[in-house]
Amino acid sequence: MEQNKINLTIDERRIAVEPGTTILDAAKQCGIEIPTLCHINLKGTCVNSHPASCRMCVVEVAGRRNLAPACATACAEGMEVHTNTMRVLNARRTVLELILSNHPHDCLICPKSGSCELQDLARKLKIHETPYEGGEKSCHAVEKTVSIVRDMNKCILCRRCETMCNEVQTVGAIGAMNRGFETKIAPAFGIKLSESECTYCGQCVAVCPVGALTEVDNTGRLISDLANKDKTVIVQTAPAVRVAIGEEFGYPAGTIVTGKLVSALRKLGFDYVFDTDFAADLTIMEEGSELLDRLQKYLKGDKSVALPILTSCCPAWVNFFEHQFPDMLDLPSTARSPQQMFGSIAKTWWAEKMGIPREKLIVVSVMPCLAKKYESGRDEFKTDGNPDVDYSLSTRELATLIKEANIDFNSLDEDDFDKPLGESTGASVIFGATGGVMEAALRTAYELQTGKTLEKVDFTQVRGLDGVREATVDMDGLELRVGIAHGLGNARRMLEDIRSGKSKFHAIEIMACPGGCVGGGGQPLHHGNSEIIEARRKAVYAEDSRKPLRKSHENPDIQKLYEEFLGKPLSEKSHKLLHTHYFNKSEEK
Repeated sequence: MEQNKINLTIDERRIAVEPGTTILDAAKQCGIEIPTLCHINLKGTCVNSHPASCRMCVVEVAGRRNLAPACATACAEGMEVHTNTMRVLNARRTVLELILSNHPHDCLICPKSGSCELQDLARKLKIHETPYEGGEKSCHAVEKTVSIVRDMNKCILCRRCETMCNEVQTVGAIGAMNRGFETKIAPAFGIKLSESECTYCGQCVAVCPVGALTEVDNTGRLISDLANKDKTVIVQTAPAVRVAIGEEFGYPAGTIVTGKLVSALRKLGFDYVFDTDFAADLTIMEEGSELLDRLQKYLKGDKSVALPILTSCCPAWVNFFEHQFPDMLDLPSTARSPQQMFGSIAKTWWAEKMGIPREKLIVVSVMPCLAKKYESGRDEFKTDGNPDVDYSLSTRELATLIKEANIDFNSLDEDDFDKPLGESTGASVIFGATGGVMEAALRTAYELQTGKTLEKVDFTQVRGLDGVREATVDMDGLELRVGIAHGLGNARRMLEDIRSGKSKFHAIEIMACPGGCVGGGGQPLHHGNSEIIEARRKAVYAEDSRKPLRKSHENPDIQKLYEEFLGKPLSEKSHKLLHTHYFNKSEEK
């Protein structure tokens, strides 16, 4: 046995583990599966939650009278664990039967059917009937917000959503209320989710094992629009979608399926298929120029300049600081997100070139994020009530629609995006991963600041999955200090440092979701598997490395857009179409 490790046996298999390892993790190391419902583990990205509330993971430990929850019990020297005794199996079945007795039996029409962990466990444990009938089931009203649907009748009190909202994101929009049979997970004071501080990041949806939390489904609306011959329907697809949607069709996590994705969108009937990456390059032109403008004013002695500048691409993050840090609304870049920049350009410059009236053009986005549904509906992104982006679909929604249309995704040929809103660089695709927006900005800001060619474009110091990262970049004598955070809990710590005067950064990138957009609330469900997020992250950088152009300002169609229409970054026209302003939402409480 190895020294400085804990030695134990699990189902007569000897194993040595690090101190502090739980029985659940030790069992995984030796290939033994223990069922769970409440447990999530996003190692390296946010949280290892073991509330031990569901009791599905109970095991027998020699010398102990009671069964022990494997997710919350640390391994001890000489411990003898049994995961498969009849006592254990009987306890798990009883627990599951009790959960099912208070659960709606509407699996056929449940949005989570087919990807429901409760359903999977019932099938695995071969439970085909529930012996505990006649009890009083929950009777809660279903709430539908702009992004998320809450059906607390299906809640099994696993508390994963509470962990994500309170411990990881530190938003505090929901929590446990009441005791005993009256316990429920809900916003405080009896208010609705839409009235709370919810950012619509969707991380609660991403970890919910059942249908208690799902996204607002826009596929029916899309089908209606695609069938309407009086409308021109175009689509943009975000960088993180192409490295994740393949999972819905049997591909390993992180498989890049860009060409097949374009083909599938064409087969669905979209008139034009464009790439949000084009707008990400545009975002860098505006946001990078804004960064340099603030820095130059600061270096010339203007101490009133708002620094550090904060990225503004993530709508959940924007909603977060509007609610919780309204005293710092001058810090974020005023640049709109790539989704909204695309919609604005599509319904002005491109629509005019194509001779399509704004009211007859439908702009749809496919996003890894549920907050994009909320963002597209914000009033400031509308012209005379007509939104720049009409509505957004999640990666999961698009995959469902492709299957519904009987499109054989795996056999599709590779296709290319339409021009000119489909041309992009490697800098834009890395927007999908934490650190990617900062790296893309550095590639352009360096050359704009120094006038020199950047030969080595990989800023690996800003990459990774550590919750908070920092780097100093030498821009020909200017030492630019940058910070990166993913997960709103990490963002809060950085903002509190700014508020207290401790921050040393010139620029900070923040993304709400673990891993960035690759771990978004609208992506194929990873059920807390951090290895899936890591595979997607690596794929984003692989896509970047094979692009012929890797700096946003080198995109020829972006250059043409400025020459023909916008003039230059931060011009009056670009401010009107590509920038925004923020609101103090703490006053709405």
